[in-house]
Amino acid sequence: MSAHALEARLSAYQSRVQAALDTALPAANVVPERLHAAQRYAVLSGGKRLRPLLVYCTGESLGVPLSALDAPAAAVELIHAYSLVHDDLPAMDDDDLRRGHPTTHRAFDEATAILTGDALQVLAFSLLARDRAPEVTAAARLKMIQILADASGTAGMAGGQALDLFAVGRHIGLEELEAMHRLKTGALIRASVLLAAVCAPELTPAEWAALDGYAQDIGLAFQIQDDILDVEGSTEDLGKTSGADAARAKPTYPSVLGLANAKTRARDLQRRACDRLAVFGGRMQVLERLAAYVVDRRA
Repeated sequence: MSAHALEARLSAYQSRVQAALDTALPAANVVPERLHAAQRYAVLSGGKRLRPLLVYCTGESLGVPLSALDAPAAAVELIHAYSLVHDDLPAMDDDDLRRGHPTTHRAFDEATAILTGDALQVLAFSLLARDRAPEVTAAARLKMIQILADASGTAGMAGGQALDLFAVGRHIGLEELEAMHRLKTGALIRASVLLAAVCAPELTPAEWAALDGYAQDIGLAFQIQDDILDVEGSTEDLGKTSGADAARAKPTYPSVLGLANAKTRARDLQRRACDRLAVFGGRMQVLERLAAYVVDRRA
C-alpha cells in the first residue's frame, strides 16, 4: 500500500468516526446545555483518532462491514476522550492545553469537566448496547462491552493511571514502567483491535493471538513515542505542553532507558508487532503501516 493510499484511507476513517461521534453526542442546545456543550468540545475538537483507526483497519482487513464497526470505533474514542478530560484535571496532571485548545476544565470549569468525563464514559457503553448493526450478534456485542469495560477499569486504563500517579518522583525500572503503560495506554489500544476482531466469527485462535500480540506491542510503542515527543517535540506541534513529564518528575522511557535506547525499544516493538501478523499472509498490510505511523509520528 502506498503512502498516498494509506493517507486517503485513514482520512476517510477519521471522517467516518467524526460523523458517528457527532451523531452519538447530545446536541449542545439540549438540557443540560453546558454539559452537552462540554462533551462535544472534549470529543469533536480534533485528535489523531488512532483507536478508531485501529478498529476500522482491523475490521476491514478481516472482511467486517464498516457499518458494524462504527459503534465500537466511536465507543473506544469516547472512553479515550473521557480519560483525557479527567487526566487533565488539577488533581491529576493539571494540564492547560489539549489538542491545541484549552483543556475542558479550563474552557468550562472543573465540576463540568468531571461530569463530562462521567457522561462520556457511560455513553460509550450505551452506544455499544444500543447498536443494531445486523452483522454483529448479541454474543459479539456483549463481548465488546466486556472488552471495553476491562480495558477501562482497574485492570486497564484507570489502574494504569493510578500507578502513574504513584510513580511520580520515584525511580522505577523498565519492568515496572512497562507494566504501568500496558495498562494506562496499551489496554485501550489493545481493546481497539480486539473490538474489531470480535466481529469476525471465523477468526482462528492463532489469528486472535496474533492480533492481540500486535496490539500489545504497538500500545507500548505508542507510549514510548509519546515520551520521546515530550522531550523532542514542541508545544505547538504536540498541541499540549512539551516537557511536562520532566517538570512533574514522572518516570518515562527516556528517563529510564535514555533517549537513544527508548527509540530502539520503540522500533523493536514495531518490528515484532508486524512479525506477529505473518499468520495472515499479507492481508494486514494496513496494520503494518499503522505500526510504522505509531513510531514515526511527530505529534
